[in-house]
Amino acid sequence: MNERMGDEINPGLKKPRSDNLFHLGEFRTLWAAYAQSILGDQLARVALSLLVFERTDSPGWTAATYALTTLPALLSGVLLSGLADRFPRRTVMISCDLVRMVMVGLMALPGMPLPLLAGLLVLAQLAEAPFGAAQGALLPTVLGTQKYERGQRVMQITHQVGQLVGFAGGGLLAAWLGSNLSLGVNAATFLLSATLIRIGVKARPSASADARKTRLGAQVGGAAALIWSDRRLRSLLALGWLAGFVVLPEGLAAPFADEAGGGAYSVGLLLASHPAGMVLGAALLGRAKVGDESRRRLLGPLAIGANLPLLAYWLDPSVGVAMFLLLVAGVCSAYQITAGATFVLLTPVDRRGQALGLARSGVTAMQGIGVAAGGVATELTGSSANTIGASGLLGVLCAILAAAAWARARVSDGQMTPRSA
Repeated sequence: MNERMGDEINPGLKKPRSDNLFHLGEFRTLWAAYAQSILGDQLARVALSLLVFERTDSPGWTAATYALTTLPALLSGVLLSGLADRFPRRTVMISCDLVRMVMVGLMALPGMPLPLLAGLLVLAQLAEAPFGAAQGALLPTVLGTQKYERGQRVMQITHQVGQLVGFAGGGLLAAWLGSNLSLGVNAATFLLSATLIRIGVKARPSASADARKTRLGAQVGGAAALIWSDRRLRSLLALGWLAGFVVLPEGLAAPFADEAGGGAYSVGLLLASHPAGMVLGAALLGRAKVGDESRRRLLGPLAIGANLPLLAYWLDPSVGVAMFLLLVAGVCSAYQITAGATFVLLTPVDRRGQALGLARSGVTAMQGIGVAAGGVATELTGSSANTIGASGLLGVLCAILAAAAWARARVSDGQMTPRSA
């Protein structure tokens, strides 16, 4: 990727005097809006779970409500992510934030009936995918190709740290503020995000003048055909979807902790180990000594390495050993940042929103399928450790295939240069 190509993607962008991304006002604004929204979202998830459990005293309803905080994004990722190509991306982000502000604000009203609460939650979550697609497609324009992956790394670290801080402090804060007020705080974060983006992000036209004339089905089908026809994009997609295997220990953290003789506190430690590893891995891969091409060569080996530690679950590890295994898996899983950034840069500018939405929806689906299948397998076998070990073996085999496909695509292409519009 050369400077000329970076200028094609971001015409008129002058190279900043400093390499510090936070010296770029637009990136600083996008990061600030993203960081505070993550903290608010984690607080809202805890508060919503507490609110539903307080009213129903039902673990089933509580779990179903928590699922509603993620599942609607799967549908909107396919159907609504194309809005990021049809309309100006700043406008899409602001509109999605305002929709979520209103929906969550209504959820915060005391005495809201549970069926209506669930409906508002679904509507709020439907706006998440087009926001993420618009943000992901806008970042290369703001940063240019030379700095884009570094920006993605900062965003990923922010996401992981935000989850750790949000889940760790969310329970205490929700208990102090109360469930309804906590939801009100989350609504305020969306208003703040919209305000920051409106003030700090430059207005740009839509990515494609013809996108609005294209039927929704044709737009989705066109993005799928684009990915399928380019073996680089295909193999990167496969590497990303391997997250469905690595997420299983998270879904089975509670039963595994019980089998390993750990207390309730150990569940939180297990859940925190993989995100902590990803933060460490992102920092290690982001060092200046590791060049872009080296990171791309490492995609396959790291994808295999992300699943390999799970095989050790067959040895019935203690909670402490399992935490170390998940930490190592998280370090290797940081390859996802490079895989995702390369996928975006290899996608034509005017189709990035829809393609990114499809890719992220696939990750969500694979994670949901992985956890669900793992739960069923554990019910049948009675051992979460054996289930995680089997998932690790299947993940390693699939990672080997995906790594081989990526190696062939990378070698045949010769140079991973971005696609132009």
